[in-house]
Amino acid sequence: MRTDRFKFAQQFILFSCLTFSFAISGLLVTDLVADDTETFGQPSRSEKTVSRLIAKLMQRDHLSRKPLDDKISQRAFDMYIKMLDPMKVYFLQSDVDDFSSKWRDSIDDNMEKGEYEIAFEIYKRFLQRVDERSQLAVELVDSTFDYTLDEEIATDKEDVKFATNDDEVKDRWRKRIKYNLMVLKNDKDSKVDPKEKLKKRYDAYAKRMHQTDNGDVVEMYVTAITTSFDPHTAYMSKESFENFLIAMSLQLEGIGATLQSDDDGYTVIKRIVVGGAADKQGGLEVEDKIVGVAQGEAGEFVDVTGMKLDDVVQKIRGKSGTTVRLQVLSEDGSEIKTENIVREKIKLEDSAARGVVFEEGPYKIGVIDLPSFYADMESSKRNTTEARSTTKDVEKILVDFQKQGVDSVVLDLRRNGGGSLREAIDCTGLFINTGTVVQVKDAYGKIQKHNDERSGMSWDGPVVVLTSKFSASASEILAGAIQDYGRGIVIGDTTTHGKGTVQSLIDLNQILFRVPKPPNMYGALKITMQQFYRPNGDSTQKRGVLSDIVLPSITDKMDVSETDLDYPVEWDSVPSAQPKNFGLVKPEMLKELQDDSMSRIADSEKFSKKQEEIKAYVEQKNRKTATLNEKKYLARREKLNAEKEDEKTIEDQVNHSNLEIKRDYYMDEVLQISVDYLKMLNGKKVANN
Repeated sequence: MRTDRFKFAQQFILFSCLTFSFAISGLLVTDLVADDTETFGQPSRSEKTVSRLIAKLMQRDHLSRKPLDDKISQRAFDMYIKMLDPMKVYFLQSDVDDFSSKWRDSIDDNMEKGEYEIAFEIYKRFLQRVDERSQLAVELVDSTFDYTLDEEIATDKEDVKFATNDDEVKDRWRKRIKYNLMVLKNDKDSKVDPKEKLKKRYDAYAKRMHQTDNGDVVEMYVTAITTSFDPHTAYMSKESFENFLIAMSLQLEGIGATLQSDDDGYTVIKRIVVGGAADKQGGLEVEDKIVGVAQGEAGEFVDVTGMKLDDVVQKIRGKSGTTVRLQVLSEDGSEIKTENIVREKIKLEDSAARGVVFEEGPYKIGVIDLPSFYADMESSKRNTTEARSTTKDVEKILVDFQKQGVDSVVLDLRRNGGGSLREAIDCTGLFINTGTVVQVKDAYGKIQKHNDERSGMSWDGPVVVLTSKFSASASEILAGAIQDYGRGIVIGDTTTHGKGTVQSLIDLNQILFRVPKPPNMYGALKITMQQFYRPNGDSTQKRGVLSDIVLPSITDKMDVSETDLDYPVEWDSVPSAQPKNFGLVKPEMLKELQDDSMSRIADSEKFSKKQEEIKAYVEQKNRKTATLNEKKYLARREKLNAEKEDEKTIEDQVNHSNLEIKRDYYMDEVLQISVDYLKMLNGKKVANN
C-alpha cells in the first residue's frame, strides 16, 4: 500500500536531485547503519532516522516554513485516518475517538523523536476491522436483495460519519454490497458471477492489507505528515524510490494514461497522454475508474479494485503491439464498459505541437495544438541539430503560418499539463520582445526573474490562448504572461488548474552519506520548495489564470484543480516585474467580445445541448446519494449514456485516428472570437522594438 495509492498531484515542472550539506543534530553515526528488522510494528534504525531527518527538512526547506506543531499533527492524524478508511466503512467512531484522545496532538513530537507507535497501533486496529468487515461482507453477499425498494446509499464521503455500533456497520455494508451487485449484474460484458466476484474482491483486499510491511506503513504515515504541509510533498520509501528511478530511466510502454488511486481504492484515469495508445484509440475518459485488467484478447479479468497502484500499473504495462483489456467504471458509476487497447510507445512526434489553418470568411486563423512543453534532452546533450523542442516546433509552425498569410493565431493549451519551465519561457518569447516571463520565490523569500532574453518575436499579430482546468504549471505561465503584457486574450474555462508551486526531489541517501552513488537505504522526499508568480507579481497558485472570455465546458465544473486538494499552498503575490503593455487588449474590447460571444452561444443549438449536459453533470456531481432501486438505476444510466453520445468533452476535440485538429461548435466559436478581435485591432500589430 505505497503512498502512490493516495491523493497527491502528478504534474510538476522541476524534478531535481539535490545534495545538501546538512548538520544532522541529534543523529548518531550508528543511526546511519541499517538493520534488518522484519517484525511488523518495529521499524528499523534507518526508518527512525528518516522520521527525524524529514522533520528537520520540512521545517527548514518547505516553501511555507511552517513549524512542525500541533496544527500539523492534527492535520496528519486526520489524513492518516482518511488514507486508511476514506469511505468510513472500517473504523468505528469509538476507534477514532480512542486514537484521537491519545495521539491527535502527539504526531509532531513523535516524528521528531523518530517514533512510529501511533502509525502501527492505528494500522493494527485497521487490520482487525478489515478482517471483521470482510467476513461480514462475504456473509452479506449471499443475502436476498429487493431491488424494487426506494433505498439510497450515501456517496459523499465528506458527509458520511463513522458508524457508532454494529447495526450501523451491518446496514452500511448491506447497502454497499447491494449497490455493487446491482452494477455488476448489469454488466453485459462480464461472464463472472457477481457474487463470486465480490467475495473474491473482499477476500483479496484483506489479504493485501495483511501483506503490508513496515516500509509501507512508514511511507504512508510520513506522507500523511508531509501532505499536511501541502498536497505535493511526499515521502518515497527506499522501495518506491527505487521504482521511481527505474521508471525515469526506461522508455515504458503502455496505454498512455496517467493513473492515480482515489480515496475509495479505485485506480482512476487522471490524464490521457496526447499521442499515446488511449488517446489515439479512444474509448477511455478522464475520471474513468479501472476495475478489471485482462491480458490479450481472451485473458481472464483480474479485479483490481483496492489493489496497489503500482501493481495495477504493472498489469497494464506491457510490450508494444500486445493487447490489454480494461473493465472501466464510468465516473458517475452508471455502468461498466470494456475497452481493448493495443499497447505502444509514445513517440515524440505524436505528442508534439501541430498546426492547421482554418478559413473564417476572408480571414485565415492558424490554430496550434500544444499538448505539453517538451524538449529532446538526449539529442540536446549530443548537440545535434535534430533536437526537437516546443519552441523550435512552434516557431516552424509560425513561419509556415506567415507563408500562408495567416491573420491571427490561436494557441490551444486545453490539454497542456505543463512540462519544461525553460520551454514555457522560450515559447512565450516567440510572442513578446524581451522581458520577465515568470518569477520564482523560494522558502527564504528570494525572488528570481526568468526572462525571455531573445530580442524580437516570431509572431507579431493577434494571439488567442485557449485554456481549461487541465492547463497547469508551465501552460499557466505562458497564458499569464500573454495577459500581463497585453499581448492577447485568454479564452476557455473560468480559470486554469492553479498549480503554482515547484517540487524538488531530495535523495535522502546523499544527505546522509554524501558520496556520489550512496546505497539506497533511506528513500527520497519530494518537497515543495518554490512558487511561481506572473510578471505582474500575482501567483498562479490556486487562482490560476482567469479567462478573459469564458465558454461553456464540462471541464469547468470538474473537481480537478489545485483548490480541490487538501491543504494547498495559499495564493500570494510579489512585486511586479513591470511588464511592458503592448496595448492590444483593452477592457472595452473584452466587454464587446464577451457580449457578442454570449449572444452567439445563446442562439446555438449545440451550445444549448452542451449547457444541458453541463447541468446534468453538475446535478450528478452534487448528488450525495445513489439509488438502490434497479429500475431507477437503469433509467438513469440510459439517460446518461444518451447524453454522452450526444456530446463529447474536449478530450475528443482532436481526431484520435490521425491526431488532426478539427473544427467543432466549440472551435467555431473560438475562431469567431478571434475574427472579432482581429477586426477590433484593425490591423494593429506589435512593435518589435
